[in-house]
Amino acid sequence: MIVVFGSLNVDCIARVPRLPRDGDTLLALDYAVAPGGKGANQALAARRAGADVRLFGCVGHDGHAVEATRLLREDGVLLEGVVAVEAPTGVAWINVDTDGANAITVVSGANALARGDAVPDRLLVQGSMLLMQLEVPLAEAAALAVRARGHGARVMLNAAPAAPLPTDLVEALDVLVVNESEAAQLAGHGVVDDWCAARERNGCATFVTLGARGARTMIDGTLRTLAAPAIEVRDTVGAGDAFTGALAAALDRGAAREVALREALAAGALACTVDGAQPAMPRRAAIAALAA
Repeated sequence: MIVVFGSLNVDCIARVPRLPRDGDTLLALDYAVAPGGKGANQALAARRAGADVRLFGCVGHDGHAVEATRLLREDGVLLEGVVAVEAPTGVAWINVDTDGANAITVVSGANALARGDAVPDRLLVQGSMLLMQLEVPLAEAAALAVRARGHGARVMLNAAPAAPLPTDLVEALDVLVVNESEAAQLAGHGVVDDWCAARERNGCATFVTLGARGARTMIDGTLRTLAAPAIEVRDTVGAGDAFTGALAAALDRGAAREVALREALAAGALACTVDGAQPAMPRRAAIAALAA
């Protein structure tokens, strides 16, 4: 079982000829609305990759709440932990250019009111995994991580958007997923590979995503980079969430690290072939076929 504590948003996606610069007004090529939010995206990705998933977070008392949970309900993510609060459902404005690159502005809304104590101790047990991101209050995520680790659950964090991490959160982690820029920020003035090796010595499996170049982690005592599958990119929105959710699902079922990473890379690649975040989350059969 994977327990996700994280954000739920509605994504407003504009496809544009290029990403806007200061002072620009652009005419979009088309526009779509879809469910999103890193917590919800990763919950759906893990569910479609074969895991049993419960999501905890907040939405508003508004029409966006229905859209934010639509695909989660359809795919069987358990949503008893998603509560309505007195704030609007979170929204993300996303520009995607014709090469698939994106620029995103997120309004937290109800996500700022998410509380870690909504997750009961009975779910934070040995054999379960807690998966979190940083679109909910950092202090809440840290306190929940410490509590989960104390009860025997495995704790996994996708440290995005980038932020300095409190020591108690870092020490509670079993799995950490970051991209290159996030890794560089967390490493400070140190070398990223040295920082990764130090994380591993402290018992935290660390994965650094490298975009189209793949991802880097410790395999059989050596830091290795595995290449991403070659695909035709349409939209990179949600690729990191597909990677993280599929990785969590593979680790949750006990897959070896290299197998889990290959499946995560396949999921991230497949997500780039479909528009949007949640609509692009691939299913287990497609992941397995590309990872083979």
